[in-house]
Amino acid sequence: MAAVRIPPRLCLSSFLFQSPINFSLSHAPSFNGGPISRPMSSSSSSSATSPAPYTTLSERATFEREIKKSKFIAIASHVSDERSAMSFLSQDPRATHNCWAYKLGEQYRSNDDGEPSGTAGKPIYSAIVSSGLDMVMVVVIRYFGGIKLGTGGLVRAYGGVALECLKGAPTCYVKPKVRVGIEVQFELVGTIYHQLQHFHAEDIKQDYDTGKDDTTMVSFKVDYENLNSLEDAINSSCGRKIEFFKG
Repeated sequence: MAAVRIPPRLCLSSFLFQSPINFSLSHAPSFNGGPISRPMSSSSSSSATSPAPYTTLSERATFEREIKKSKFIAIASHVSDERSAMSFLSQDPRATHNCWAYKLGEQYRSNDDGEPSGTAGKPIYSAIVSSGLDMVMVVVIRYFGGIKLGTGGLVRAYGGVALECLKGAPTCYVKPKVRVGIEVQFELVGTIYHQLQHFHAEDIKQDYDTGKDDTTMVSFKVDYENLNSLEDAINSSCGRKIEFFKG
């Protein structure tokens, strides 16, 4: 029976975007015990790629197939970084070959684990790319059955079981979030909260220890793709420029 792709759902647990840019913190206020980075000015020469929403696996998936007496077992999972990918790899039992690949945005790696070069890791990575998924690792375990498959046979076997594993796997749609803090006067707090609710901000916290008698620090998490619109809405509703501090 052919594997059926399950439509993606919105992940309940959001992934918090961490900016790769190193901001100056010498004069930045803080919230929740840590510093907040000031936004980059438009004149800065540094730039970063905006994190885009993506589809990934919502749970671990497996697929097994026997090809000419060799057993191929594909195991796929969401991974958040290289460290978690290596941790996932270490969980799998050793077999004749444990070949793998992962994709973390623009970062990727693959390994043939003793198979002829390019016959295992690369086909697995190609399967990940073809699936349209991101932040994913696939390990294909092979138990050799005594019959050699040849170069073409290995490419089809490793790539095929990896793709079938991903086709039937449950997925979810992830919207990266960014933590933001804004320092505002007490009289504007109601207006700020109205806009935060409108843009579905999460984990809203308030800190009165700002060193100023009439201001408070409001911190929250919001979808990265909505950050600019939220900033415009707050500035417009408050009738003044409010500085956003990215954490």
